[in-house]
Amino acid sequence: MSDGQSISVNFAREMPIFPLEAVVLLPQQVLPLHIFETRYRQMIGRCLDGAGQLAIAVVREGVEDTSGNPPVHPAVCVAQIVQHETLPDGRYNVLLQGVCRARIIRELPPTTDRLYRAAYLEPVGEPNPDSDHLYALREWIEAELSEGPLKQMAVAEHVVEYVRNEEVPNAAVLELVSFALLTDPALRYRLLSEGDLDERAAIVRAELADLAKLISLAESQKSRDWPKGCSWN
Repeated sequence: MSDGQSISVNFAREMPIFPLEAVVLLPQQVLPLHIFETRYRQMIGRCLDGAGQLAIAVVREGVEDTSGNPPVHPAVCVAQIVQHETLPDGRYNVLLQGVCRARIIRELPPTTDRLYRAAYLEPVGEPNPDSDHLYALREWIEAELSEGPLKQMAVAEHVVEYVRNEEVPNAAVLELVSFALLTDPALRYRLLSEGDLDERAAIVRAELADLAKLISLAESQKSRDWPKGCSWN
């Protein structure tokens, strides 16, 4: 995977908004999408004619909307189209890579010429923060995934291989761990909206420690109370 932070984003220009129900992309992660709605087909076509960038936004829950343009949270992930396939009927298959965190400062509604929403954004956090000081956290995550309670997670083997790859910066490891192991929607949005690397690291450490405790308790309960021969998922 390429370093998403090396991709330039022009925040002086408006950015297309693609709203989804939850946080499905963080910086330096990838997301495949199938684009079929007319307005979003127009969006992708125009993106491909330009810088190839769009903002992945998160729809606000519990807000009634009849316009077809539900309100979104301010924090977004700017994404770069890194691969695309144009289908004969005008649909697209695209692969997006997260570039950086950003915040909506002014939203632009659809127009007769532009069927999708757009917005002016401002960056959130440093574009390429130093993360050398996070090696201790990285070593702790590796130990928990390879020898500790988190080893029980289905994705542990895949994630720990990524954590052990010394060519991957600590900040990128933190993004992957955040997305692969922490699936609560509210927590994912909190991590998306937090621009400070150290604060995100503290959140991830605390959440993984709590998760490890829960897994240990579940294992202990299973071994004490479950009849021999039973299993759990």
